[in-house]
Amino acid sequence: MAEKYLKLNDIDAYKIAFHLSNYIWNVVIKWEHFARRTVGEQFVTAADSISANIAEGFGRYFKKDKIKFYQYSAGSVKECFDWNEKSKVRLLLKEEEYVHIFGELQKMPEAINRLIKYTNLKLVK
Repeated sequence: MAEKYLKLNDIDAYKIAFHLSNYIWNVVIKWEHFARRTVGEQFVTAADSISANIAEGFGRYFKKDKIKFYQYSAGSVKECFDWNEKSKVRLLLKEEEYVHIFGELQKMPEAINRLIKYTNLKLVK
């Protein structure tokens, strides 16, 4: 029987982050120009960075490199919390958009930590 290899789309943290970044994109793209150019670009970039860093870490060979990128991803989660709050205070988000984004962001630290723990347990170098 062939051994099953982990694929990027098997990783919960990646799937949550990927869908969240597309959700944020679809919200921000409807904002007026100034809001989109200032807050929106930063928010989308931070959200895209979560899944992008997980993907880059997944593609690295050494455990230490993988974990470094997963930790970058965790930093981008914190940045997204900030942009979500600013977007709410500046009346750029509908309440249900804010709540959805906040809820998805709350899932990310545990999912990323599980990924880091899995990487530490499964990889030798």
